[in-house]
Amino acid sequence: MEEKELRMLKRLTDAKGVPGNEKQVRDIFVEYAGKSADSIVFDGLGSVIAKHVGDKSGPKILFAGHLDEVGFMVTTITEEGFIKFQPLGGWWAQVMLAQQVEITTSKNAVLHGVIGCKPPHVLTAEVRNKAYDIKDMFIDIGASSKEEANSWGVKPGDMITPYIEFKRLNHSKFLLAKAWDNRIGTAVTLKVLENLQKEGHPNKAFAVGNVQEEVGLRGAKTATHLVDPDIAFALDTGTAGDTPGMTPKEADSKLGQGPQIIIYDASMVAHKGLRDFVVNVAEELAIPFQYTVIAGGGTDAGSQHVTRNGVPALAITVATRYLHSHTSVIHEDDYLNTVKLVTEVVKRLDNETVKKIKFG
Repeated sequence: MEEKELRMLKRLTDAKGVPGNEKQVRDIFVEYAGKSADSIVFDGLGSVIAKHVGDKSGPKILFAGHLDEVGFMVTTITEEGFIKFQPLGGWWAQVMLAQQVEITTSKNAVLHGVIGCKPPHVLTAEVRNKAYDIKDMFIDIGASSKEEANSWGVKPGDMITPYIEFKRLNHSKFLLAKAWDNRIGTAVTLKVLENLQKEGHPNKAFAVGNVQEEVGLRGAKTATHLVDPDIAFALDTGTAGDTPGMTPKEADSKLGQGPQIIIYDASMVAHKGLRDFVVNVAEELAIPFQYTVIAGGGTDAGSQHVTRNGVPALAITVATRYLHSHTSVIHEDDYLNTVKLVTEVVKRLDNETVKKIKFG
């Protein structure tokens, strides 16, 4: 991978952006998309839409990643100066305790903290042997009182994000960071837009960064409604099944084996014609891919496909270990092959092809 591309991935994952507070990530999206797009607009929720016209008489093709990451929101400050919080997105209690976080205040000051709870020494055996309740956790920022925390600028509603260092794991192709869900989909979106601008395409391409996916696929509803596309893709992360203890029934994708084509998830059944078209392109170009079922989750394609009168949609994802935690891991080849596949798919979506996909 080129160094400039690695820098983009680091910038995207280092940026802080929970649902409803995606500005830092959106600004990076605009910076990169602005080099390739003919125009950039925003919907009313804050999703960003970058347009590049290859053929003004061609169909409208939308491909989108979501800007937000799972995180938290400050709800109250205790009299002793500890922070109580609300999870934003799906969090598993076991991965939270003793993890470091950052609070971004309304004046963009960043405060460091750690998630804490009662020590195990004072807990009953029953409580110790089950997951600790998130509502009983707190964040310690080193303040000695509510007044001191307030003086540092902490207020209810402030964004809280995981703290972790972006890193290549020991000279391998495995990349560790926070927020791969879904900064890797955002990166794919930006790179595909760049490729289309350079290589040409027979359609009107819309590269989108959706907001508030982690709390109900919300930005995808508004952004897709605004674009009114003929075809839509959600570019996201998917569950990896290549760690100890996983069974094929739970997840069978492996890092490094290519993008995942989601044939079914909890938010949609993949459009058969579009799915088959993408698979044919991958097979024609010998791009590795993996079929995947995600029974317990969904992507923005779940909102895309029921927008307006219905839109053929498909989720194409990058397998990711340790989703919805402080530290997630992807394989750089999967990123590169996802970019290649989506670029080649969009380059083939002319009017005739789209009609065949939509109407059989």
